Amino acid sequence: MSEIKVASRYAKALLELAVEKGQLEEVMTDVRLLISLASENRELVLMLNSPIVNTDKKFNVLRQLFSKTANKITMSFFELVTRKNRANVLVSTALEFQKQYNLYKGIQVAEITTTIALDEDIKKKVVEIVKEISGLNTVELVEKIDTEIIGGFILKVNDKLLDDSISNKLRTLKLEFAKRYFVKLY
Repeated sequence: MSEIKVASRYAKALLELAVEKGQLEEVMTDVRLLISLASENRELVLMLNSPIVNTDKKFNVLRQLFSKTANKITMSFFELVTRKNRANVLVSTALEFQKQYNLYKGIQVAEITTTIALDEDIKKKVVEIVKEISGLNTVELVEKIDTEIIGGFILKVNDKLLDDSISNKLRTLKLEFAKRYFVKLY
């Protein structure tokens, strides 16, 4: 079975259990911490993916990282997954859990890339546009700054991408010039 399918199923099971036990927010906090640690620490991901490191060592590392703050459900989940020799899917399961959590809560995550930070008025307008696109009332806006786009913005909502950047317009113009339209003179 592919890693994506496994992660999706594990995430769904964890979400259902957390909802059933009334501890969804606590589990989500732990999942966010795992995602954060994985993004900041490549060695953690390599260790979880390594077939050489045994399951006890993997779980001991997770226990050291999470035991003081983690929810009991999360720790049991980590233990079960590592004991089944599936620690390599923990990070992708966490990412999938975050997606399913957002879907369950009706939260739309949108990513906007600009050359400068947005002021509050523009953020509100972008949030309204995202609400209109997605049909959801809660929007989590992730802002990114990228000077390479020269100006304008790039808005990503789910699988939709609105690229209104100057760099994209220049690229399009360059492609048009590359077509080399010739006018035949008589």
